[in-house]
Amino acid sequence: MSGSLLPVHDDEHWMRHALREAEQAFAADEIPIGAVITAHDRIIARGHNLTERLNDVTAHAEMQSITAAAEHIGGKYLQDCTLYVTVEPCVMCAGALAWSHIGRIVFGAFDEKAGYRRVGSILLHPKTQVTGGVLEPACADLMKAFFRKKRSLGR
Repeated sequence: MSGSLLPVHDDEHWMRHALREAEQAFAADEIPIGAVITAHDRIIARGHNLTERLNDVTAHAEMQSITAAAEHIGGKYLQDCTLYVTVEPCVMCAGALAWSHIGRIVFGAFDEKAGYRRVGSILLHPKTQVTGGVLEPACADLMKAFFRKKRSLGR
């Protein structure tokens, strides 16, 4: 993983905002992944998983955030932006992030089963910097709690 441009405490600050989005997803019985996109030290987009509500397998937190950020800046390229997402992006989201030319991706929990890294960083734009493991315990614990709840309900 590449080093970050901002001090770690700044990454943690923005990741806490992504965690709030993930908590909203949890409360809505969605897989609790949240994301925010920042530009020039402010949040320009937020999103969390909406796959159940929208009945759309592509309605991941990252996809919601990419769309909102592009609308906010009035263009499709996000090279001056940073995505903060609570779980490592999947292959689909990594592809969309590549097309957006996102400048930086910061994620919390690693996803060994469905994360883009199992295919490789070739999915991302070559200039995109990646930092993983920011607030990893909090991000992973929220996912574990969600699936524990699902198993206890028999779903």
